[in-house]
Amino acid sequence: MRPRRTPITTSLAILVIQQCPFIIVVDSFAYAPLSRRRDSVNPRWTRKNIDVIVCPVAHDVDVDEIDIDESIFKIPQNAALDATPQPPPSNNSKSNKRKKKKMELSWCNHDACYEAIREKVVGDRNSVELTGPATGQVVYSWEVEEKEDEEVHDTTTMIPNPPAVLMLVKRDEDELLKVAAKTIEQLMEMGVQVLVDSMLMEELASFETIDLESKLIRLFYPRPVPGFGSGEQLFDSVTCNASTDNNSCGTVTSEGENEGEEQTILPAGLADADLVVTLGGDGLLMHAAQTFSGAVPPILPVAGGSMGFLTPFSREEMLDAIIISLGLRENVVEDGILEDDDTDDDANGGGLWISQRANNHMLIEPTSREGYSERPPMAFGIGNQICISMRMRLDCRILKSDGSLLSRYAVLNEVVIDRGSSPYLASLECFCDDVHLTTVQADGIIFSTPTGSTAYSMAAGGSVVHPAVPAILVTPICPHVLSFRSMVFPDHVVLRCYVPSDARSTACVYFDGKHRTELNRGDSVQIQMSAHPVPTINRADHSSDWLGSLKRSFNFNTRVRPNPL
Repeated sequence: MRPRRTPITTSLAILVIQQCPFIIVVDSFAYAPLSRRRDSVNPRWTRKNIDVIVCPVAHDVDVDEIDIDESIFKIPQNAALDATPQPPPSNNSKSNKRKKKKMELSWCNHDACYEAIREKVVGDRNSVELTGPATGQVVYSWEVEEKEDEEVHDTTTMIPNPPAVLMLVKRDEDELLKVAAKTIEQLMEMGVQVLVDSMLMEELASFETIDLESKLIRLFYPRPVPGFGSGEQLFDSVTCNASTDNNSCGTVTSEGENEGEEQTILPAGLADADLVVTLGGDGLLMHAAQTFSGAVPPILPVAGGSMGFLTPFSREEMLDAIIISLGLRENVVEDGILEDDDTDDDANGGGLWISQRANNHMLIEPTSREGYSERPPMAFGIGNQICISMRMRLDCRILKSDGSLLSRYAVLNEVVIDRGSSPYLASLECFCDDVHLTTVQADGIIFSTPTGSTAYSMAAGGSVVHPAVPAILVTPICPHVLSFRSMVFPDHVVLRCYVPSDARSTACVYFDGKHRTELNRGDSVQIQMSAHPVPTINRADHSSDWLGSLKRSFNFNTRVRPNPL
């Protein structure tokens, strides 16, 4: 039997003192939902330890009709006339005391939950605040231990425990080879160890000024990182065997201290480089990122290619940039003037001034130079602080239909799944954290990093994303629908696409344009954030370098400025 409603002569609010979570006022009828019995499959409203009082309110609230028992209300006789809320009845019994609970926050993903980093609980009402932004400009610096009675070494003297610089140079470029050889010679004179690959080592043999027998120059022989690649390389790394041929192992022999003795110098590996210098284009930077599938040292990208979107440094300032990046020299500014600064705009002086001009000899001048500061009041390496961009990578895996791992790669730009040479559309089922995302009927789909957002994804209509934004972009390639648009996902999600059993044909997957693999029916590609980003050194900061590259390389939003009225 339905209990009848309790009419009240004026709009009243029910203030629940103990267990009732909220109040409802409807057209002069007051209702209060009571605590539900936890031991009941079908919860029903009960009146257990509930004390309520009634006070007038200014307006009514329209909600659905709720059935209650009229006996639960304690309505004072003068409630409609007294505008002051009545205090709750005092009750000192222990059963009516409620313990104050503190809310705790955690970050949870598919692996586990962690203590919240950005969010914190404040106040007695468990309010949530953010401690700061999600990302920021990453800066590194070198800590120098000061010792008494020790002379300060000049940059031209030998350095104890010299740092190691890995030099990667674009192939078949004689001009770049000359620049690299001169820089390597100067670094060796300063006592900096230089690592070069086998091809560059052979090309440096034609330069008489470089002593290839010196201990300051070593052969760089990268061994595959265990767990990455395909086939046997996926599980085992290539190891050097002393009994094998020296050329196959990459060892170098040199004369020892005693005459007739030979000393075996093991080649340098991935863990021996303190800094990587790429003298070339964006492709060489991607090659360096693919070489280091795991942890990556800071990369100094020097322009030597055609576009140079990711290479903010010029070849003329490469040596100074290397010295400052290694902490061997610090730029000092006194009264706003850089030390050893030159008044000539084209001269670097004692430091590297930030400029809007292109550094790779591709100068695109806007129609009006108003608003373009050719010499902002800052320089590279000021205060022994180097700005870097932590470029996110994707950890990509190909899984067979039985769940076994086929291959695994670290991707800097994008993963592309397309129809390959098939005349049919690619048919894919995509999931986000095991929740169905969409069914792809298109030429393909692109999973891109923020760094790759200005590459294939942008050409396919995807958004341009700042490199510091932790996100994964999903962009379709010529979808055969009108509603499939580019999407942006947070970096903690796990994306997965597989070829369904009823697909008309197979599909193909590419990782940064390489490692083409055919996906049979039932095979899937799993994509998630890699734990090892690629740190690239900024000339100014990540925003200035990125926006400058957009304007220089793509002529971003540049048009003729209209004449004033």
